[in-house]
Amino acid sequence: MITKIPTKYFLVAGSSEGMTNLNSFDGALLNAGIGNTNLIKVSSILPPNCENIEPIQVPYGAIVPIAYASITSQLEGEVIAAAVAVAIPEDDKKPGLIMEYSARGRKEDIEEIVRNMAKHGMELRGEKIKEIKSISTQHKVTNIGTAFAGVVLWD
Repeated sequence: MITKIPTKYFLVAGSSEGMTNLNSFDGALLNAGIGNTNLIKVSSILPPNCENIEPIQVPYGAIVPIAYASITSQLEGEVIAAAVAVAIPEDDKKPGLIMEYSARGRKEDIEEIVRNMAKHGMELRGEKIKEIKSISTQHKVTNIGTAFAGVVLWD
C-alpha cells in the first residue's frame, strides 16, 4: 500500500450552537470553514517540509486528514475553548508536531497550554524548535455549544 504524504497544512477554528451535540459540532465545522467534508482524525505528526498555507475551500465531500480538538457543553453560560499548535523543527528533514487541547476556560489560557504541550513534545524528541503556530476559539454556551480547532493536512 502506498500512502500519500501531505505537503501542505492549514489551521482552522470555529464554534457553534446546535439543537443536539452533533448539530453543534457540525455547525462548528461549518464555522471553521471545513463543513461539508469527511474528516479523518489523525494523530499528531506534521510531515517534514510541510508548507503552511492560508485556509482553502476544501472540495465538498473530500476526505480530509485532520488533527483536532473539540469540546461540547450543555451548561448554559459556560465558556469552552479549543486550540491546536504546530511545532516546526529547525531541521527541515525532521517531522513537526501537532498538539490539540480543549477544556472549559478562556481561549488565551487553552492556547497557552497547547503551545506548551507542543514545546514539551519537541523537547521529548530532542528537537530544537524553529517556530510554533497556533489557533484557538472560545464559545459561551447558550444551549448546546461546541468549540473546535484543527490542523488540516493537505496536498
